[in-house]
Amino acid sequence: MFSGFFRIIKFSFQEIIRNMSLSVMTVLILILMLLSINTLMVVKVLTDESVAAVKKQIDVSIYFNPEATLDEIQEIRDYVSAFPEVEKETFFNSEEVFANFKKSYANNPDVLSSLDEIGTNPLGPTLIIKTRDPKDYTKIITALSVPEYENIIEAKTFGDTQTAIDRIHVITTNVQKFTYFLTILFAVIAFIIIFNTIRVAIYTQRTEIGIKRLVGATNWFIQGPYIVESFLFSIISVGLTYLLVDFFLKFLDLYISVIFEKNNLLSNYLSQNLVSIIGIEFGVVFLLTIVSSGLAMRRYLRT
Repeated sequence: MFSGFFRIIKFSFQEIIRNMSLSVMTVLILILMLLSINTLMVVKVLTDESVAAVKKQIDVSIYFNPEATLDEIQEIRDYVSAFPEVEKETFFNSEEVFANFKKSYANNPDVLSSLDEIGTNPLGPTLIIKTRDPKDYTKIITALSVPEYENIIEAKTFGDTQTAIDRIHVITTNVQKFTYFLTILFAVIAFIIIFNTIRVAIYTQRTEIGIKRLVGATNWFIQGPYIVESFLFSIISVGLTYLLVDFFLKFLDLYISVIFEKNNLLSNYLSQNLVSIIGIEFGVVFLLTIVSSGLAMRRYLRT
């Protein structure tokens, strides 16, 4: 049993060496296909991070009338906090708002001189609200736009960044569609190359295969070297792809860390999901090579 298994491995290495150029081409095409798959992973991570970054910047600011009493303001704060959509609310009293305003315009002497002329604090308290989903801000603003609060709330501002989120999704969707196209294209090319590689190998060895069948060789023994060959192609292509992806992700992280203020964003994602990523990619490549080699040998296994 073991002697037959080692013979199969020996024959598979002989086939790879005998058709070295086709073997190298097959591995290169498989690597290109896997790089396309990894591009989808990068796009997904960057999309999720971009949307999360935009959501963090979204809030609705409630500006209270300077004459509003503390009880009236507290009533609105309690009302807002009761909404399950509200994740966080931050309150700044008049003095804090005035101090923040002066700090923001510290380099604008015209604004500061105008405040000095007024002599008093013209700004009222401010309540900043963050919700779990950007779509919930409209609900909060609508709930506060009632006659009872007209004299208490001076203004409500909401930076509608939902449009930015929608644009991010449109861009990434188009990139994903293009990457899917490349992945399918490389998969088809890999299938054709592997199919023809096996067909050429079988054709050049048709006499040997015929002799093997005459002496009682089973289909497994005949097909075994090509299965091992597919297994080796899968391991080599996945291994080389991992090295390339790991290198490029570390290179990209240098620039992405400046944008998202996170170190090793892509590299950490790869390391955290390494087993599942390599497992899926190996399964896809091995299935592709097995199917193509199986179809190429079907004719000879039936004779």
